Amino acid sequence: MGTKKRHWLWNILIVLTLVLCVLAFVEHYKNWYKIEEGNFKIFSGLYYQKIPLTELDSVLLVDKLPEMERSSGFSWMEKEKGVFMDSITQTKIYVFVDDLYQQKIKVVHHDSLKMYLNLKDSLETQKLYAILQSNLSGETEQSN
Repeated sequence: MGTKKRHWLWNILIVLTLVLCVLAFVEHYKNWYKIEEGNFKIFSGLYYQKIPLTELDSVLLVDKLPEMERSSGFSWMEKEKGVFMDSITQTKIYVFVDDLYQQKIKVVHHDSLKMYLNLKDSLETQKLYAILQSNLSGETEQSN
């Protein structure tokens, strides 16, 4: 019995599909953030926010997320990421939560835009909170 060989194009297509799936998983696996040039940048997969540190209005630690409806994004196990709508005010909320069971950082910027985020490691979340809080305090002191 002879074996039928698969066309080389199918092999390449299978490998490319697997590579794309792995890349998508790695991008959504955790929240990536950077503070540089006076901007706070956070992204996870397709979702990205760039906030000038001068536009931060408040930075708080909260235990729970408010009631929201998903506009786009996903919730899976303890992760929640994407764009949601506040059930009460019908405003957009960006969510970058790696662990729903840990505290989240609530960032209000540009007067009314909200974002909730945390990192997989609670100590990293606390460190990021301290950095954002010190930037907010520094801006408040400079404006007085």
